[in-house]
Amino acid sequence: MKVIFLKDVKGKGKKGEVKNVSEGYARNFLFKNNLAVEANQGNMKSLEKKQESEQRKADQIVEEAKELKAKLENLEVKITAKSGENGRLFGAVTNKQVAEALKKMKISIDKRKIEMEEPIRTLGYTNVNVKLHPQVTATLKVHVVEE
Repeated sequence: MKVIFLKDVKGKGKKGEVKNVSEGYARNFLFKNNLAVEANQGNMKSLEKKQESEQRKADQIVEEAKELKAKLENLEVKITAKSGENGRLFGAVTNKQVAEALKKMKISIDKRKIEMEEPIRTLGYTNVNVKLHPQVTATLKVHVVEE
């Protein structure tokens, strides 16, 4: 019997999959626990519509991330810090400080999405990667100036 899984079932299938299972298993376990429905024409059409709407939502999220990427790559974040000789900072500029500076510019980005291998320890310009989406990464220019 062909069924459409409504939830993940360990060892059998994932949500949205269409698979053949034994009739007894389907009727006695999957249907009773609302884990699957029978794969008839009506249910198949509703599954297709649902997958189309999910795809549209995913595409819209990627488009929004690309718009934010374009906005971020045209920005320059200026951060002031105390420094000593040769432009070395007393401390470091972290991704949290970059996120706070962006928040002042009315752009909300989580500090965990700002990727820095190590904190910025010198004055001047530094390029920082911002992971907006698994497919979209922006490069932000951070300018550290002396206080």
